[in-house]
Amino acid sequence: MPAIPARAHHATPADHADGAGTAAAPRPYQSYVYAYPHKTAYRRLPERPALADLWAGEPTDALSLYFHIPFCEVRCGFCNLFTRIGAPDGLTTAYLDALERQADAVRPALGERPRFAAAAFGGGTPTFLTAAELSRLCDIAERRLGADLRAVPLSVEASPATATADRLAVLAERGATRLSLGVQSFVDAEARAAVRPQRRADVEAALGRVRDAGVPVLNIDLIYGIDGQTPDSWRRSLDAALAWRPEELYLYPLYVRPLTGLGRRGAAADRAWDEQRLTLYRLGRDRLLAAGYRQVSMRMFRRADAPAVAASGGADHACQTDGMVGLGCGARSYTSALHYSFDYAVDMGEIRRIVDDYVSRPAADFARAEYGRWMDAGEARRRHLLQTLLQAEGLAVAEYRARFGTGPEEDFPAELARFAVLGWLDGEAAPERLRLSAEGLAHSDALGPALFSPRVRADMAAYELR
Repeated sequence: MPAIPARAHHATPADHADGAGTAAAPRPYQSYVYAYPHKTAYRRLPERPALADLWAGEPTDALSLYFHIPFCEVRCGFCNLFTRIGAPDGLTTAYLDALERQADAVRPALGERPRFAAAAFGGGTPTFLTAAELSRLCDIAERRLGADLRAVPLSVEASPATATADRLAVLAERGATRLSLGVQSFVDAEARAAVRPQRRADVEAALGRVRDAGVPVLNIDLIYGIDGQTPDSWRRSLDAALAWRPEELYLYPLYVRPLTGLGRRGAAADRAWDEQRLTLYRLGRDRLLAAGYRQVSMRMFRRADAPAVAASGGADHACQTDGMVGLGCGARSYTSALHYSFDYAVDMGEIRRIVDDYVSRPAADFARAEYGRWMDAGEARRRHLLQTLLQAEGLAVAEYRARFGTGPEEDFPAELARFAVLGWLDGEAAPERLRLSAEGLAHSDALGPALFSPRVRADMAAYELR
């Protein structure tokens, strides 16, 4: 992923004590719940279950495919993603070699005729790879796993510096339907404050290349809450992005996390910063709604006339669906019973160690799961509620009841009652639909953590950051 803030972090006990304890003034920015449970709740699996056993009996007619590329040209100050800076000679080739070995081990575990309905390349920055390496990556997906990239939504993340014409041409020719560009700010001083060295002129040139490549859906990522950012400078970034008429826009609040560049500087969130970010969020939301965008979640906005492919390639919760097959050292895979991955870290030295371990593995090592979390019925309910409630359209109560045999109000009475007291639920949608109010959406990063199970919270809090 191209330097998107807070896509991987662990929530602290203090987060939850403030955000999930009483109904009084919860902190609005606690954690971005893009996957549940988070990797910091994963543990080593001593039994090392075989992938063939994990996937036996699982539906494989509409799988999601994800490739993780753990390389970036620079690590932004806010970034705590699983990525390393640069790659010594031969490392990207060795990494692609390992992806081939992993694909060869995974493919038999999926049964006779698996079908992939969506694909994504993330990281890191997938476009750190050269044009020839990106072509090889597509070959691995198609020839080793049987995915038809030209027939399904394919989303790829990029940075302005690596969105070169030759790379974009490969991606467009191989079927990319969505290109997500991590811009973060069009104001050079703000980019520097976020320890993201870039110039607006270079960003604009990259956006021009993306449009020239003809990828149907352009997404632009922007961040609010940067040191020195004002409502006026935020409007300038919004308007600069809107000038390109992107089919999608993501508005991310800045987080400062341990073991990141900004985190090491000792920056700390406080109530004033919370209010600043809420103010900028509302300004951005209203500006995009007025410009003809539809709000999909707290972060995601889609242009009303965007092509339908965007709905399949850019859903905020797409990476949480069961039937996710993830390849690469930082990728998750999801079956109905187990979420699994490899080891996880944020510290650069630890990440290098894990990448080196990944590229040295023999094929047989990829046929078993090593780190993960078993999912019981209660966690499946929580995950489904999180997946749907954090989307603007909300949860269809009848669908939930048909799936689980109970209603959300029966399974989560205390949590939903608290959300109602806080004004986070849209009473007009009940009883057919459980949906957040405008303020509920604004407080998604407090509401999501409040739905974590006690066991997941305890394991996340016990995780030793490294």
